[in-house]
Amino acid sequence: MRKMTHPQWRRQLRYLYLRFLRLQGTPEQLARGLASGVFSGCFPLFGFQIIIGVAVATGLRGNRIMAAAATWVSNPFTYVPIFAFNYQVGLWLLGGSATEAFQDLDSLRGWMDMGTEVSVRLMLGSTVVGLVAGVLSYFGGLPLIRRMRSRQLARQSRPIDRP
Repeated sequence: MRKMTHPQWRRQLRYLYLRFLRLQGTPEQLARGLASGVFSGCFPLFGFQIIIGVAVATGLRGNRIMAAAATWVSNPFTYVPIFAFNYQVGLWLLGGSATEAFQDLDSLRGWMDMGTEVSVRLMLGSTVVGLVAGVLSYFGGLPLIRRMRSRQLARQSRPIDRP
């Protein structure tokens, strides 16, 4: 395995940036794809987040590649904080306390009930957090995408100085 030097790292980052600039679609389509991916990335459905994000982006007529990339908002570094927060939001919405779910763990039925309660709270919290994060990412991403596109067009329309 080759060790990546600093200039190679920069070069790869620039390559990804240029690939992002070249994504097809209007800024609105890209922003809808971003929102779809962020929404689906808030769910603890590992392996299905990209499928859900692409399906939502298709339904909203957003960019499917952007949706697939945006699901990485939840990654191995952010799983625990995001899902703990989602659980707390679900707990807050449904009421109760976190310790109620973990009371009767001596029986199989206790474990099954805990799984149902925790799952319902987590999925409800994920839905609410996903909707809020998706809307925020749409309205936050749209001006950024427009600005990046306008800069790209300005660079392309600039005359080339030749000696």
